[in-house]
Amino acid sequence: MAIRSMHHLGITVTDLAAAVAFFQELGMELEGKAHMEGEFVDGVIGLDGSRSEIAMLRTPDDRYRIEFSEFQTPESIDGSSHAPINALGLRHVAFVVDDLDDTLARLEPHGAEVVRNVENYQGMLKTCYVRGPEGILVELCEYFS
Repeated sequence: MAIRSMHHLGITVTDLAAAVAFFQELGMELEGKAHMEGEFVDGVIGLDGSRSEIAMLRTPDDRYRIEFSEFQTPESIDGSSHAPINALGLRHVAFVVDDLDDTLARLEPHGAEVVRNVENYQGMLKTCYVRGPEGILVELCEYFS
């Protein structure tokens, strides 16, 4: 049996509205929001008495999704939200954009900060890492034709 597809990536945040606004500005589309609690949810995630709000966003091509979760109970714990890229674990999500400079300008009011530089690789692509809400690392790439 092989994997048929990847459904989504999950990211826990403390400010769901800010995360949704940031990723919508990036170009993702809100697929839906839901309140999550109860025995079924607790059984799946392994936390008793959990309550959360979730938002599912998808890329415009409908191929990839990110689920953002904001927990009311139990209280979220710090998962080293500002860890550097070489820290163990899931570290970043990457997107191809049409215009990197425009994307950065649109994300700046949402708190995006370039980690260090915007770099050009051999005239083929322009790329950088930005920190978004809650320290989420986002790699942005603009390919040149």
